[in-house]
Amino acid sequence: MQMPDEVFTRRPWHDLPPALAGVLRPRTDSIAAEMIDVIRDEVPDYRRPLDSAFGRDLAASVRRAIGQFVELTAEPHSRQEHHVRHFRTLGRLEFRNGRTTDALQAAFRVGARVGARLYAETARSASLPLEVVMPLHEAVLTHIDVLSNESVKGYAAARAMAEGGLQRSRRTLAACLLDQQRAAHRDLVRGLAEQARWPLPDTVACLLVRQGAGGGRPTGLGQERGADILTVTHGADLVLIVPDPERDGTVERLRTAVRGRTAALGPSVPPGDAWVSLHCARLMLTGRTGTPHQEGTAGGAFVRAGDGLAEAHLRHGIHIGRLLGDRVLGVLRELPPGRAARLAETLDALLMSWSRTAPEVARALDIHPQTARKRLRRLEELFGDRLSDPAFRFEALLALRTRALTTRAPQA
Repeated sequence: MQMPDEVFTRRPWHDLPPALAGVLRPRTDSIAAEMIDVIRDEVPDYRRPLDSAFGRDLAASVRRAIGQFVELTAEPHSRQEHHVRHFRTLGRLEFRNGRTTDALQAAFRVGARVGARLYAETARSASLPLEVVMPLHEAVLTHIDVLSNESVKGYAAARAMAEGGLQRSRRTLAACLLDQQRAAHRDLVRGLAEQARWPLPDTVACLLVRQGAGGGRPTGLGQERGADILTVTHGADLVLIVPDPERDGTVERLRTAVRGRTAALGPSVPPGDAWVSLHCARLMLTGRTGTPHQEGTAGGAFVRAGDGLAEAHLRHGIHIGRLLGDRVLGVLRELPPGRAARLAETLDALLMSWSRTAPEVARALDIHPQTARKRLRRLEELFGDRLSDPAFRFEALLALRTRALTTRAPQA
């Protein structure tokens, strides 16, 4: 890549007579004034008062560009770093003022056209040879191309710095939302959201992605929503905080984005409860090998924790659930494993039934009514009057659900 000095010192600068610099220098102010007028007339974004900060910057940049052109004409090998810094700063100012490079590029093009005409007129009025005109036009085009490129570099550098700061702000916001204590401070959350330029949505949901061999951020979120999603790593996991997840097919896009990986989408919650959504998602993936709420994603699994909050709640207290099972269902441990499993299955069906009759239990278990009656009599022998106690029924159902979870997906 050529440096600006290398571009400036190549031809056509050597083809221009040094006398041209002496001719142009006294006309610098008049050339600058006409160039500024035409730029302001043809570039709408530059129609600002000349006594404003913007107008003064425009005038200073035009005069500097003309002055540099004269310097290069007099001495093609002169150092140009100070001019390069100025035009990179000009690009940074365009970004910081919320403008694009379109108007700046247009101003450079207009300036080149006006400059080429006025420089040529000045050369002819000084009776310089006609052979000067061609290298003069080439020099103007070379000069303006370099200045334009340097301004674009400054603009790009300012944008990259701003985007880096924005991403840091968004990571800070995400970390705050996932911290129970910090997320409770609404003023703190609002302040961080403003810094991150992230409008607080009505609801969010956390998508927890188990990192595969490929790592990195899931793709396919869609350009229109991807920028709104906060991303942060938690250990080896990737966490995405998704605003308004139930809107506009967002869940389908998320499922596609994590295809081939194991992921859990937490329930929709207010932003201050994002940590709760992540907690539910993490519980749903703990020790998981299969689930009714799991949807295949070509080698991975996509779990919606909102469809299994009761299960997530049980997983949160799974060790307490085991202790509860030992106390409430302890009598089943004295039976052979197969018989204990059948009676536990029957007890679950009884507790979930409306009429508590043998035919209803038989239909639930797809067994013969007579078999159901035998099992129910055995349960009465084991548990007696407790089968009619609401407290026992509640605890037994919790214990049975915990037992089903640990049987289906053993804990490490």
